[in-house]
Amino acid sequence: MAVQSVESSTTPSASGAFGPAVALSCRECGERFELGPIFACEACFGPLEVAYELPAGDPEGLRRRIETGPNSIWRYAPLLPVPADVAELPSLNPGFTQLVKADNLARELGVTGELHIKDDSGNPTHSFKDRVVAIAVQAARTFGFTTLSCSSTGNLAGAVGAAAARAGFRSCVFIPHDLEAGKVVMAAVYGGELVGIEGNYDDVNRFCSELIGDPAGEGWGFVNVNLRPYYGEGSKTLAYEICEQLGWRLPDQIVVPIASGSQLTKIDKGLKELIAIGLVEDRPYKIFGAQAEGCSPVSAAFKAGHDVVRPQKPRTIAKSLAIGNPADGPYVLDIARRTGGAVEDVNDEQIVDAIKLLARTEGIFAETAGGVTVGVTKKLIEDGLLDPSLTTVVLNTGDGLKTLDAVAPTTGPSAIIRPTLDSFREAGLA
Repeated sequence: MAVQSVESSTTPSASGAFGPAVALSCRECGERFELGPIFACEACFGPLEVAYELPAGDPEGLRRRIETGPNSIWRYAPLLPVPADVAELPSLNPGFTQLVKADNLARELGVTGELHIKDDSGNPTHSFKDRVVAIAVQAARTFGFTTLSCSSTGNLAGAVGAAAARAGFRSCVFIPHDLEAGKVVMAAVYGGELVGIEGNYDDVNRFCSELIGDPAGEGWGFVNVNLRPYYGEGSKTLAYEICEQLGWRLPDQIVVPIASGSQLTKIDKGLKELIAIGLVEDRPYKIFGAQAEGCSPVSAAFKAGHDVVRPQKPRTIAKSLAIGNPADGPYVLDIARRTGGAVEDVNDEQIVDAIKLLARTEGIFAETAGGVTVGVTKKLIEDGLLDPSLTTVVLNTGDGLKTLDAVAPTTGPSAIIRPTLDSFREAGLA
């Protein structure tokens, strides 16, 4: 099944279903395979990712084409494993979310350079997961799957349910049984099947891997398992958008939350692709990873100088990041070290404080993962690891309305008064 050449390939890419994508390539040994619903190398069991023949020779023309494209991730179709007419197909059309220049937060943190929040809560289901699912849906169409599925810590379940409804697929998604109520309701409202599994995310993921190999899973596209190589490419669009919104320049520093670690690795891939095709100037950048202390296997490995990430049992309010055995953990370590970044963590109290800080200074209500990135940014500055004079981008990957339980105990009315001016004055509000 190894691909010998692009010209001789008989894969769907030959008819343009996967745009510039030409093969799946193993990140460990480099072996290449035809584009298909596979995710592990047959030679060494390493993870597969999409390999491309990207457009070259006319960066100015490509830049103009992107800038006149739709206000969604489909403006970057020439760089993604999707057909050229993807914007015309039924989709939630995620992406091109705000890059907020966070001057108020910068003053609070002592940042003298540019500080930006990439606010992905503006996506259709209010998290960055809409990006990755949108790419996976295109692959599912090509491969003839009839059911979309996933293992999820919450945001992905909602994104799959919504995308399946829009695109005309059946959906059946699997989550840990004890997720935040807001995420459970959002995942269920789209009419697909939502299944809670007793255990944590790693238990859910193991179950889904078993289902893929069973006749009961025939015709199912698991966006983060057998469609994972395509799914992961959606995270590259964050890198593309950030650079375009900065005026086609690289950020000096970027802070990314870590769950499986795929988002961070694909952002790095996206930045390198923009450099390779001449859309941005080639210069150094640093990538920092952010974890919750209660689930920080990558941070622990980074601080100990280890190359192996030891699994942990998650115990944190940041449930969207609660993956104790992150598949891309070792690659995150490589990227943080190669770029001169770091991987850091913050505890639950610091997460809540950071959510409130971002809300108070910039009017952005982040979910717990956003509290992690803002909290880690503060900690990195205080520890001298992040340069406050440089251009820094911090990711907020979801909406705080999904994780109200995190802030509800310490957030509420300033006062309860009678409907009179005297009561208003007595409360010290005048």
